[in-house]
Amino acid sequence: MLSRVADNLYWCGRYLQRAENTARLVTVNGHLLLDLPKQVQTGWQPLIEILGMEKKFASLYDDATEANVIRFLLTDERSPASILSSVRRAREIVRTVRDSMPQETWEKLNDINLLLQADGDKGLNRRYRQEFLQRVIDACLLLFGVLTSNMSRDVGFQFLRLGTNLEQADMTTRILDVRSVNLIHTRAAEELRPFENIQWMSVLRSLTAYEMYRRLVRERVQGDRVLRFLLQDREFPRSVVFCLVRMQRTLPKLPEKRSVERAITRTLALLRDADVESLMEKGLSEFLDEVQVGIAGIDDALSDAYFKAS
Repeated sequence: MLSRVADNLYWCGRYLQRAENTARLVTVNGHLLLDLPKQVQTGWQPLIEILGMEKKFASLYDDATEANVIRFLLTDERSPASILSSVRRAREIVRTVRDSMPQETWEKLNDINLLLQADGDKGLNRRYRQEFLQRVIDACLLLFGVLTSNMSRDVGFQFLRLGTNLEQADMTTRILDVRSVNLIHTRAAEELRPFENIQWMSVLRSLTAYEMYRRLVRERVQGDRVLRFLLQDREFPRSVVFCLVRMQRTLPKLPEKRSVERAITRTLALLRDADVESLMEKGLSEFLDEVQVGIAGIDDALSDAYFKAS
């Protein structure tokens, strides 16, 4: 397979996963703001922080109001973090590699693009936002279902899988970093403390993990247990360890590149050796930053090993 095609499939997986997760973030943040009392409202700025887009947002908007953040994340063509931008980038990739993917992929991706064009303004309206975002999430899941059910497990599929898993691992750490640290410990901490469980449930729901947490952990929602579940659980598909292990198991199906394997192994070791209770007390944010650096290192290793033409 040409390195250009492999790179395109890898980024197609990342963009599709990013679009779905962004829709989930906006949905759950809206629910969270309804659950918290007015005096401890945290606003919409944390969503910009989750995606690491503070500078880009500041260059386009003056204030992090609800309307500005929602537009930035949903329909702003100038925003690399918007759902519309992610879908259009994925669509452009699929257009160039259509021979490597099922025909239904192009059709379903066009459906999502048309949904955003036709009904994107509904997402800006609080009354219709949740319904619109759920349609986007459902459309993304349908597209993933088409790919999983109909795409041959060839080299192209493996690069697509690498992209989706790395993006999910990255998004999970970003959600944990901002929601568990910034919101709870630095933003009106004393006022928020009685509502801490609501915050942690918001973390779980951002990742559609609440029901699986209750089923597998079988204990009430607490910060250290949520962190252990979302960072280290080997069975839940959106946990960081699960995503990295799946990437590790994908590598034998590709040309051997020791640098990629080492990058994944280092980050997995960092996660598996982590003492969550100690991190909660001493420096969770620094640890999550270290994990994100590890994930970025995996992306760099993949790019150097497979996507740069020799």
